[in-house]
Amino acid sequence: MTYDYIVIGAGIVGLSTAFKILEKSPHVKIVVLEKEDGAARHQTGNNSGVIHSGIYYTPGSLKALNCRKGYRLLLDYCDKKEIKYDLCGKVIVATNIGEVQRLEGLYERGIQNGLEGMKLLSPAEIQEREPGCSGVKGIFVPQTGIIDYKQVCKALEKDIITAGGEIIYNYKVSAISEKPDNIFVTDGSREYLGKKLITCAGLYSDKIAEMTEGKVDVRIIPFRGEYYKIQSTKSFVNHLVYPVPDPAFPFLGVHFTRMIGGGIEAGPNAVLAFKREGYKKTDISLPELLDIFGWKGFRSVMAKYWKTGLGEFYRSYRKKAFVKALQKLVPAISGVDLVPGGAGVRAQACHANGKLVDDFYIIERRNIMHVCNAPSPAATASLAIGEYLAEKVISK
Repeated sequence: MTYDYIVIGAGIVGLSTAFKILEKSPHVKIVVLEKEDGAARHQTGNNSGVIHSGIYYTPGSLKALNCRKGYRLLLDYCDKKEIKYDLCGKVIVATNIGEVQRLEGLYERGIQNGLEGMKLLSPAEIQEREPGCSGVKGIFVPQTGIIDYKQVCKALEKDIITAGGEIIYNYKVSAISEKPDNIFVTDGSREYLGKKLITCAGLYSDKIAEMTEGKVDVRIIPFRGEYYKIQSTKSFVNHLVYPVPDPAFPFLGVHFTRMIGGGIEAGPNAVLAFKREGYKKTDISLPELLDIFGWKGFRSVMAKYWKTGLGEFYRSYRKKAFVKALQKLVPAISGVDLVPGGAGVRAQACHANGKLVDDFYIIERRNIMHVCNAPSPAATASLAIGEYLAEKVISK
């Protein structure tokens, strides 16, 4: 079993990378290895299904460049494959005067990132678009949309297999070894040989990278995002409604998201998970928890932002606190309108120096590329990230 390319991880970034390699080099032999029994089982399959516009990201960063390019590639792919999406737009709301300057900074950043058709909103104009929403100033972003990324992954799976690629499920990589011209990947019983390796392992991306690089300078910290579903028959929002994000964190705050299959979700928060794949409060892995707190970078983050972290935990365990955060955007919502929804876990890389990595982070060398940080907007940007990785690895 010898291949030109081995891809580890069948989330949307791994599948997009394999798809783009085959698109550019149709005759290569490629295999995707995935530890679960199907694609998109973790971050891809448990996110909020938002097509991001690119307004939030630092101009010139990998996030900004790949989000805008990926946005166009994603819509073109969905049109071709007849995958349903809805560009319903988003309203970002400053709920007090203290947030206005940051809101205006977002508007300028959106212009720098090439967004067109944005509009600054007065309180009256916010009410016109969102009658239930309260704010002192807002931005309407027409490019934001909603989609089911699991459907995108199904289409990518089919295209990879049709093009001659292979996808192997229930394959948990246990070791990677290198020879001068080849890379060996094993799960302890089955071994695959490849000339080049690309890893897109999400919540375990740092651990997979360490199999070839030794210690890396980032550690994945898992943050669980919990959602409520709105069960009321009242129509609370017409678009997606977001607060002005806290610039200290790469999270967007609790917000209202329309779903492509109908209904509205509220959330997510961002609470430290006690297990990398800890989707429930009761999911705990002592070795992984010790690994998190043993990382000096996380201890620095915790020392600096412990109040914010406690606030997230409080909101996680106290529904009233969660509702109170939502009421800043939509005052009429109450606890009776909400029922528990799902949860996702975000793989957030943290540097040893105590900074949360706020961009895509890729380790690359001659015949290996490790994607070590690909949080939101990675799903929106996936085809652009896949193209970037494909071009890099093919040219090596």
